Amino acid sequence: MPTVSRVGPYRLYFYAADGAEPPHIHVQRDADMAKFWLSPPELAWNRGFRPPELRRLRGIIAGHRQILLEKWHEYFRT
Repeated sequence: MPTVSRVGPYRLYFYAADGAEPPHIHVQRDADMAKFWLSPPELAWNRGFRPPELRRLRGIIAGHRQILLEKWHEYFRT
């Protein structure tokens, strides 16, 4: 699970086996996890984050979207 970035308490990462799916990023803080699609930045699923934090995460992902997409395509060679 390559870590792409750390933003505050959040770890943003890919699963190495996720290359067949559309570009997305996983986010973890402690035991809470979520998955966001990157085009457009949209929540795919959530386990534990509360709505205000999910809004904050969506903003973080939207703000870093271009670099996250570049890292996705670089990692998965797409």
